[in-house]
Amino acid sequence: MLRCIRPQGLRIRPLTQPSQSAVNALQRPLNYSQYKFPGLRKYTTSTSSSTSSSGSHVPPPPPQKPTRSRLYRAGRAFILLGVGVPVIGSLAWYGYDMYFEAKGDILHQRRPRHIIGGPKNLVMTHGCEGSVLKAEEIHQNDPRQRLVILGSGWGAVSVIKQLDPKKFHVTVVSPTNYFLFTPLLPSATVGTLELRSLIEPIRRLLSRLGGYYLEGRAEDVDFENQLVEVSGIHDSEGRKFYVPYDKLIIAVGSEAMTHGVEGLEHCNFLKSIADARDIRRKVMENFEKASLPTTTEEERRQLLSFVICGGGPTGVEFAAELYDFLNEDLVGYFPAIPPEEVQVNIIQSAGHILNTYDLKISEMTERKFKRDNIGVVTNARVAKVNPKSVIYKEKATGKEFEIPFGVCLWSTGVGMTPLVKMLVSKLPTGSQSNIHAIETDAYMRVIGTPEGTVYAIGDCATIPQPHFVDKVMTILKEHDTNGDNLLSYDEFKTLALDIAAKHTVLKVFLGHLGNVFERYDKDHSGFLDLDEIRTFLTDAEKQCTALPATAQVANQQGDYVGKRINTLHEIEHAEAAAKFPPFKYTHKGSLAYIGGSDAVLDMGKGLVYGGIGSEYLWRSVYFSEQVSGRTRLLLFIDWSKRALFGRDISKF
Repeated sequence: MLRCIRPQGLRIRPLTQPSQSAVNALQRPLNYSQYKFPGLRKYTTSTSSSTSSSGSHVPPPPPQKPTRSRLYRAGRAFILLGVGVPVIGSLAWYGYDMYFEAKGDILHQRRPRHIIGGPKNLVMTHGCEGSVLKAEEIHQNDPRQRLVILGSGWGAVSVIKQLDPKKFHVTVVSPTNYFLFTPLLPSATVGTLELRSLIEPIRRLLSRLGGYYLEGRAEDVDFENQLVEVSGIHDSEGRKFYVPYDKLIIAVGSEAMTHGVEGLEHCNFLKSIADARDIRRKVMENFEKASLPTTTEEERRQLLSFVICGGGPTGVEFAAELYDFLNEDLVGYFPAIPPEEVQVNIIQSAGHILNTYDLKISEMTERKFKRDNIGVVTNARVAKVNPKSVIYKEKATGKEFEIPFGVCLWSTGVGMTPLVKMLVSKLPTGSQSNIHAIETDAYMRVIGTPEGTVYAIGDCATIPQPHFVDKVMTILKEHDTNGDNLLSYDEFKTLALDIAAKHTVLKVFLGHLGNVFERYDKDHSGFLDLDEIRTFLTDAEKQCTALPATAQVANQQGDYVGKRINTLHEIEHAEAAAKFPPFKYTHKGSLAYIGGSDAVLDMGKGLVYGGIGSEYLWRSVYFSEQVSGRTRLLLFIDWSKRALFGRDISKF
């Protein structure tokens, strides 16, 4: 008989309908601890088997897990995340690397012996099957075509991004082992951006293709034997070697045009990292010298004068960055130099600065510079550059003026590099007539070379422009709707718009059509006759020299050539090549920073913008045009540092 022991003072609430489990629990005998401590809910069975009223065995309940504190659980989670995730990630990366190990180029794994050959008996680098020097025994396992790219600028990088690594064995020859984002170079001259934020190693870009990079300078090209003669940059002995090719792309860029001006050795250029570093050092040295108490007023005036020869995008943006530096950083860092003592002057030979942009943008920029006390001299040519002054001459009056300078930036036009000059002279007589660049056909193939083997893109190349005057009668018939051999204003407008659509460089020349029509309507009859139309086409032909030497043009040309050689890789016959469309430049707009958190944007078709938010739009465009996520991150960091701490004014 079971006896229920109720401790003193403990009230037991009777159950109306006790469950079977509760009945079984009450029928089990209590041990000593339960008797002594009636509050315990744990019931244990005696050594002898306990049976329920039905006589079946009742298993003991499972022990409860100890409850962990929140601090313990948080610490355990932190340890798992901090240690487990890196370990698992490392193991996963190791497994991926072992399974998908990039075998790379077969030529990287084999060390070919030196081959001497060619017209000059030089060392020849390894190529692939089809070598003119019969070196197939070295590279018989690599059937890809040899593609040699001269240069590492916008055009070359655009080609690399389009290539199929299964079709081409790529070799890049360039004196610089990095790609430079040139549109932002002016920002690096005053410490707004760091120079390393504007470059991307060319070997990193070639890694996807398993290609080669040779830090050298192309000295000559043997078009007959398909060999490029190269000299090493750091080879003090001046030894040269050959790089064989099946296809060659010339993208060596250009150099500044001198126009025969004396004294350019006293000027700075802005084409490379070294140029930007020299300007930055000289700018800071001039401000430091001007701050000394021993500096005379005349010396201060000369040191704090900055002259820019050329009103293109580079010159305008350099002037804008100087203006920002003067107004945002000079006051705090150089209190002894009032901003009004610093003079910035732009000398432009054309009638407006930014003359390749829409006329509205040119006028907008000139008004902005006038408010900022930046001098703009138009219709003037630089006659001579002295060690400490620039002499320029007005076109209209012929008067000469002299401006002292502490830094003079020369940024006027582009010309041929020594390599391009030499190559043009080697091509068949009559095939090349341009004095500024090497001429190509509409497919970017160099005129006068074996068809389909040599291409030229970027600033070093140009497509011959059509001669309007030779087709004056055809043009008149196409746009003379009523057949009276005269062009009314509406007919002339249609003609001008057709020309501007095909040749975007004429947009400024055809800026205000009403004024242009009145200028060529000599007899004020309201119509243009044949002679007046011929005069107009002659002037338009002079203006329509070539595509602008911009990164946008080089980028589109590189994309086009990369797609073309990919498509025609195994199809060499003329019919397939003829079906591939010719290169067509599409103007996607132009932009320039003009200082004071303002930028101007020419979006084409007469759409221009400048004002609130234009600086951030300008930044976003350049941010999106970066070739890697690394440079995007560095740009974001530099712009953030400049906003928080100002520009870096150190010299290095």
